[in-house]
Amino acid sequence: MVFALKDLGEMSYFLGIETVKFNDNDILLCQTKYIKDLLTKARMCDANAVPTPMVSNLKLSAHGEDLHHNPTLYRSIVGGLQYATITRPKITFVVNKVSQFMHTPLESHWKAVKRILRYLAGTIDYGLRFQRTNECRIYGFSDSDWGSDIDDRKSTSEFCVFLGPNLVSWSRRKQNAVSRSSRETEYRGLAAGLTEILWF
Repeated sequence: MVFALKDLGEMSYFLGIETVKFNDNDILLCQTKYIKDLLTKARMCDANAVPTPMVSNLKLSAHGEDLHHNPTLYRSIVGGLQYATITRPKITFVVNKVSQFMHTPLESHWKAVKRILRYLAGTIDYGLRFQRTNECRIYGFSDSDWGSDIDDRKSTSEFCVFLGPNLVSWSRRKQNAVSRSSRETEYRGLAAGLTEILWF
């Protein structure tokens, strides 16, 4: 079989991800257009920016009477935010949090989602920067919180893995079991991060 191919030059946009070259050594992956479209869908194009994607000590619960009036919109926006974490790892924590209430979203959950969108509106050109380097050292960081979910008391672990100066993998996940101490929680988080590093 013969296929016709067309050379479109260097890739600049692919599946909602834009690539910006600073020079021969640096490249930035961002989702500016994608986030603008997400803000339009949520009718928040003119939203006031906030400096953080969530308020400190945010405690969200699945129980409550203030049901969100449009659960389909909630699910659509949160799904879009999950895709935005590809180039915006900073929002992974709070996006994971609001994703746990897709089945029955409340107004308090929607308020948290709008806070994320307001943060993105103020940092719309941010992205994930990769630098050319000769350093091949792999290292990571992990952290956990103890019993932060007020509904099931499960802890949450997160880690990030770097190859030289470049962030190459990150995760934030609720632990499967209830930990009896903060030390146990930290060990579980460390084990998850170490598994990822060994895979690399």
